[in-house]
Amino acid sequence: MANEWVKIELEGANNDGGVRRYTIADGTSISKGTLLALSDPRTVTASTWNSIRFGGVASEEHLANVGVTTISAWTNGIFTANASGAIIVGEAICGMNNQVTASGAGTTLGSTAGKGAGILGYALEDAADGEDLTVRLSL
Repeated sequence: MANEWVKIELEGANNDGGVRRYTIADGTSISKGTLLALSDPRTVTASTWNSIRFGGVASEEHLANVGVTTISAWTNGIFTANASGAIIVGEAICGMNNQVTASGAGTTLGSTAGKGAGILGYALEDAADGEDLTVRLSL
């Protein structure tokens, strides 16, 4: 997948990035550094243009059709991500297609805007559309 998230610093109680385990379909391939969309019950897949809830960033690769149905994800740290649209330092961010966008930038957040897993964290610098920037992931 394009625009993989790259870890800079992992935070959390054990400096492990707050790793969480999720269910994932055996037939799904996920690259390390992929932004994960969250669904019920505690299941993830790669984020898409209409992802509105997030589980974190894949901390490992998941190969399709090998019998593995779990994946771990980072939820707490500093990462480099790619901007979709202009973003201002300190602005709350959400995501789509493995990129970050300003939380109020005409996304399909719907009723999750400004709530829980609909907000990934915030920008640590300004970025123009398509530019890489440093973000604080905090889920």
